[in-house]
Amino acid sequence: MHFFNPVHKMKLVEVIRGDKTSDQTVASTVAYASALGKTPVVVNDCPGFLVNRILFPYFKGFSLLIRDGANFQLIDKIMEQFGWPMGPAYLLDVVGIDTGHHAEAVLAEGYPDRMGKIDNDVVNVLFEAGRYGQKNGKGFYSYSKDKKGRPVKALDDKIEGLVNIVASTPKEFSREDIINRMMIPMVIEAIRCLEDNIVATVAEIDMGLIYGIGFPPFRGGALRYADDIGMKTLCEVADQYSHLGNCYSPTESMRKMAEHGKTFY
Repeated sequence: MHFFNPVHKMKLVEVIRGDKTSDQTVASTVAYASALGKTPVVVNDCPGFLVNRILFPYFKGFSLLIRDGANFQLIDKIMEQFGWPMGPAYLLDVVGIDTGHHAEAVLAEGYPDRMGKIDNDVVNVLFEAGRYGQKNGKGFYSYSKDKKGRPVKALDDKIEGLVNIVASTPKEFSREDIINRMMIPMVIEAIRCLEDNIVATVAEIDMGLIYGIGFPPFRGGALRYADDIGMKTLCEVADQYSHLGNCYSPTESMRKMAEHGKTFY
């Protein structure tokens, strides 16, 4: 059973089916998760399971934007306007930079063709600097506590110097460019999970993302979002970012869907 942080708030529990897991065991675990008031989704075992496997290409898009000169506060602002409860820098602080660093290594080993570690990775810089996020009061942001003990984020004077270790000359990116560079790797990996039969249905992928990481509910999940864009357009836009690596490369099934005008729903 894979719970999500903060456990008392997040509805999702991934129930991971291994090679030798019986149907009875899966059914019992699903029933137990439901009795806890959670929403279970059955996931076939793979590096990152379902939700983190899809989330970390989104984080890779973030690291590539920072490397190429984007401002992380602007990225956070735009992705929050897009509908996320928090932007990627703030989310990494909440998850824990050390946790993100570890998970990034697991996924890089599991999917080296598209999730291999990149040079000039801002997450690695913050990890090496001992900035682990909210858990030790400093990450992309610094954290104090209000009168009720809730974390309050702010900028501190050290973060710019750390980011500049990996960032190129500051560059202006359009809102559309930032959204595309963040969202396309996530959408493509969600489609790969469907192709790999990691879960049984389209709806389970989208539900997992909404309940597990706060994917903007009004957008319906990654695959509903792909339908809204249209597969032909999605492939054309993704091809514009092919220079950024295989995490931006549409799959063959996506190109066939585009050719025949097919949708997920």
